[in-house]
Amino acid sequence: MPASSGPSVRLQLELVNQPRGIPKVDFDRKLQEAIARGQTRNDAMAKAQKSEQLSKDELKRRHTDFRLRVSEHIESALKKTAEHFPGFQYETVFGEKGWGGALYRDDLMRGGAMFSRVEFVVRPLGEYPIVVLTGKGTIRNRELFAWTHHEEIEEATTESLYAVIDGWILNYAEQFAAK
Repeated sequence: MPASSGPSVRLQLELVNQPRGIPKVDFDRKLQEAIARGQTRNDAMAKAQKSEQLSKDELKRRHTDFRLRVSEHIESALKKTAEHFPGFQYETVFGEKGWGGALYRDDLMRGGAMFSRVEFVVRPLGEYPIVVLTGKGTIRNRELFAWTHHEEIEEATTESLYAVIDGWILNYAEQFAAK
């Protein structure tokens, strides 16, 4: 009599073809959990990217605010300084190197013309989230000052940036008056 291919043979074949160690029901549950974890991770990454973009936008907004306020302060302080030193002309500075202002004058003296200039700018936002102030001071054809000041945007205050600019202007005014 030939062997029957009844239910016991079919059950044996199914058991041979099934992976060992993980029952089918347990695998389906674990597969669903893995898919859910992947979707959760994807959602978290998207949320983190959106949060990072918002923080980049916030940093850019704060830098723009500092740039506007500090450049207005530079203009005001330099114009007040020019009132004490007749002959200085105010000039607005803007462009690739930054935003701010400058005072300049030419003095005719024995031996030729003497050029004096002081300039302060807020640099454009770069790769790092910092506010960069720069200044240069020339008195009678001699460059005496080259200043740079950095503050992280998150820690910077308008008052601290104003204090730096004020200190530089006072230093220049003192040196110019002494020459």
